[in-house]
Amino acid sequence: MRFVSIAALAAILAVGLSAQTPPSPSTVPAGESPTIRVEVEVVNILCSVRDKHGRLIANLDKDDFRLFENNEEQEIKYFARETDLPLTIGLLVDVSKSQERLLDVEKLAAHRFLSEVLRPTKDLAFVISFGVEAELLQDLTSSLDLLRDGLDALRLSAPVGGVLPSPVPTTSKPKGTVLYDAIFLASEDMLKDEVGRKVLVVISDGVDYGSEMSKAEAIEAAQRADVMVYSIYYADPRYQYLRDGFGVLKRISEETGGRIFRVSRKWPLERIFAEIQAEMRSQYSLGYTPTNSVRDGSFRRIRIKTVRKGLKVQARRGYYATPRS
Repeated sequence: MRFVSIAALAAILAVGLSAQTPPSPSTVPAGESPTIRVEVEVVNILCSVRDKHGRLIANLDKDDFRLFENNEEQEIKYFARETDLPLTIGLLVDVSKSQERLLDVEKLAAHRFLSEVLRPTKDLAFVISFGVEAELLQDLTSSLDLLRDGLDALRLSAPVGGVLPSPVPTTSKPKGTVLYDAIFLASEDMLKDEVGRKVLVVISDGVDYGSEMSKAEAIEAAQRADVMVYSIYYADPRYQYLRDGFGVLKRISEETGGRIFRVSRKWPLERIFAEIQAEMRSQYSLGYTPTNSVRDGSFRRIRIKTVRKGLKVQARRGYYATPRS
């Protein structure tokens, strides 16, 4: 989670006025009153809340939440429901050999999702495919036509000869599905400097072959960029001999505050995309000033719970206290 600087509101000015140095007369234009600004470091957390039946709860207030950083309770100073923050979505689609029969379905469902969730004047999206390599098919844009063209450009990316890497561990590192590299690049190169809500939607069977980055490095990149990862586990039964990647995708999503879905007859792609869309429209934004103000680059664990029993909060598990640049 990135620290952001904000101008203090009148309600908190009284706390910091004694520490301010009044501007000299030469710095204040004639006829104008001096303006005092206080820099406050705030950590912002987006979260969703569900009941025991999995239904989204969208009517909670600030007093319904308790927030802890490294097990020390923090005061929630800023709170909003159904935030209107800009949304940036990265769609990462697995185009390795094991996804060959699924690509056409993915194209149609993904375009429908983007057309329903993106607001043309506020939101942006991009498309990356990953197989033997990660490829940016469409850069950041609000144009649905360009995004559709990017999705239409999805093509199978398999090793020479179309042979999948062996499921038996070897000392070599054949490239087949660079899942971790794709998440790292999307987080570091595409989303790190964006503002507002940032989401990656990954469609894959979760099996990584040949990435230069590790799973831990991919997760860290997403956390440092404030990115929530929603994973859609989509596997072709013909490749059941491959190791199961569901647990990999689940770990990545849970660490970043997203969710994982498994495509099935009950949960087709269209329904999963609709669920992700509903969740993004039912989020809470919580902001607090950490009691530990030292920016030592360490990872701070975050835990959020509700006063009401039987509710589950879905949020990222922490942030990096990155030094000010």
